[in-house]
Amino acid sequence: MDRCKNKQERMKVNMKRSLIIIISILLLLIGVMSYVQYVENQTIETLSRYGSSGEEVKQIQKRLKEWGYYNGAVDGIYGSKTQQAVKKFQKANGLTQDGIAGEKTLAAIGISSSGGNKGQSTSSNSSDLNLLSRLVYGEARGEQYIGQVAVAAVVLNRVSSSKFPNTVAGVIYQKGAFDVVSDGQINLSPNSTAKSAAQDALNGWDPSNGALYYFNPNTATSSWIWSRKVTLTIGSHMFCI
Repeated sequence: MDRCKNKQERMKVNMKRSLIIIISILLLLIGVMSYVQYVENQTIETLSRYGSSGEEVKQIQKRLKEWGYYNGAVDGIYGSKTQQAVKKFQKANGLTQDGIAGEKTLAAIGISSSGGNKGQSTSSNSSDLNLLSRLVYGEARGEQYIGQVAVAAVVLNRVSSSKFPNTVAGVIYQKGAFDVVSDGQINLSPNSTAKSAAQDALNGWDPSNGALYYFNPNTATSSWIWSRKVTLTIGSHMFCI
């Protein structure tokens, strides 16, 4: 009897242990699944792609529509039209054509990965400074310093003009506005001189005296640009209004 009773007690203990192990495994699995879901939700909030929705998607649609890549509604829904527009933008700017608005694509558009808009003003924030520095490096590296500041100032003058988009990114990525965007040089890493020139322009220095355009007379092929009123020449560039 005692042996049978002891055997039953051991079986009960073993069953309890097994039950505790099973419950622990289930709790662990639930925890892992919850974490995976959390990560996925966080990724969707900071990485817009097909199926995403929200304010960040609206910003993407708005900008791509301004630049001629997107012709759908600005509804904050990342559907097939938005995906194709992002792919076109990526192709035009030397980015991976995956249709996903990841960190590099958002930076090129001028939008922070948290959904905020980094191009609302000409203040010296990191997004404007980085993009403007890349524009200066692509368009005017090798020019004297004042000429590089003048090129940056032209971008900012356009931002302030009602004739152009009202953000640094909007001006730079406006379709056909700058050759370095179409040939991919906008993605080159700027040197310290270009960064300093962009910062000086953001701080208010305008050696271009309010110019809205500039061109190199030795390489310009557009007859239209020659119709603009030239106000001054700095280095290889003529500045005009």
